[in-house]
Amino acid sequence: MSNPGSIPSLQPEREDCHVQAEVQTESRRMSREQILVLIATASVNFSSMICYSILGPFFPGEAEQKGASDTIIGMIFGCYALVNVLFSLILGKYIVQVGAKFMFVGGMFLSGGCTILFGLLDRAPDGPIYIAMCFVVRTVDAVGFSGAMTSSFAVLTKSFPQNVATVMGTLEIFTGLGLVLGPPLGGILYEKFGYEIPFIVLGCVVLLMVPLNMYTVPTYDDLPIRESFWDLFRIPKISLMCLVMLSLSSALTFLDPTMSLFLIEKFHLSTSFVGLIFFAIALPYSISAPLLGYLADKFPATRKWMIIFGSLLTGICYVFLGPAPFFHIKSSIWLFSIMMVVLGISTSMTGIPVFPEILESAYKNNFEEGLSTLGLVSGLFGAVWSLGTFIGPTLGGYLNEKLHFEYAAAIQGGIALVIGAAMGIFYIAENYQEKRSSVRNTTVQMKNKNHCCLTGYSLQCEQLTAKCSNT
Repeated sequence: MSNPGSIPSLQPEREDCHVQAEVQTESRRMSREQILVLIATASVNFSSMICYSILGPFFPGEAEQKGASDTIIGMIFGCYALVNVLFSLILGKYIVQVGAKFMFVGGMFLSGGCTILFGLLDRAPDGPIYIAMCFVVRTVDAVGFSGAMTSSFAVLTKSFPQNVATVMGTLEIFTGLGLVLGPPLGGILYEKFGYEIPFIVLGCVVLLMVPLNMYTVPTYDDLPIRESFWDLFRIPKISLMCLVMLSLSSALTFLDPTMSLFLIEKFHLSTSFVGLIFFAIALPYSISAPLLGYLADKFPATRKWMIIFGSLLTGICYVFLGPAPFFHIKSSIWLFSIMMVVLGISTSMTGIPVFPEILESAYKNNFEEGLSTLGLVSGLFGAVWSLGTFIGPTLGGYLNEKLHFEYAAAIQGGIALVIGAAMGIFYIAENYQEKRSSVRNTTVQMKNKNHCCLTGYSLQCEQLTAKCSNT
């Protein structure tokens, strides 16, 4: 029997540390399932973005020739997002019942088919029939897109619970590739082969990815939870995060119906050159996203500052994109391109940390860890983003028609500046509350330690204090 007053051997603790180190080393190695999940989510990120961004360079001009006004063009872009809002919430809530894998694969199949159908709309009669068919096809396409994206976020987070921001940032390379390749590829195919070919080619690419994802996407099972989207949204921090995502997505999609018209009218650029301008925002975004994602996971405390500074920088970029007439700065293609480059970086700085911040806040507020909670977070994330992508082109098309691009972009930038400032104030208040709570906890611990030592068990107290410090 050991001496009661002796200090226990440290050998068991060393063995435990060695085992933990081996487990951590093993966890850094991606399993076969994780690799397959990365392939599947990369495919949906790339295909969805390339199909979405292909419209920018030539669809507004084509729709004008078919009898659609600027406001109607903005609504055609926006209805896609509005349907996404509804179905992201529905499918996020019932992801366990529907099945994440079925939702993923079925959504891509529906989206690919609708992309091909959208390419055939030039055969529809001009005027109301053409406009109505645009709305119908975009609506059905949005249902498929919401299913694929909601399930992909949930599956990705389920597979990489400790590296959400890093993995999402890495996959944004494929999002950026889709945004980069979509406009110039669409513009070139449109100029060479006409309206139909860009949609048919890209729609077939999406459909070819469906069999691949049937094999790569794993099947996850879970039990439904009682919490709803309202329980998630009424958490103050999550509500503010939703406003950040709303302003960011509306700012980005504001450019869809307005940018090509502005560049063609102001600088007399060709459709293919307008497509190349999209490089200026997509390329910096895809390059910076993995690095910022890694920093967000490695140093979680930096997430708040990324979100704040990213929002403020986004607002500044939009104010100078025109630039705003009250600055009396002459508009130039070089200034426009520089602002687009900075905008690409600020977009990743703002958007990448938001999802892990929402997820962490949900867990801190007693949401159960599992696929059901991931479905709620993914659905809310997708719904808020989609609501912004409805507001952006709809409001952008209207403001562009009434006030012209320079003032419309300045208004959009002002919204981002206000929300970024509000997020900064919230984090300052939260940091103050955490410091007060930390001081109270330290005081309580010191009182307990003093009480322990006063009872005469000084050696045990020191051992307990050292053990707590190590943990």
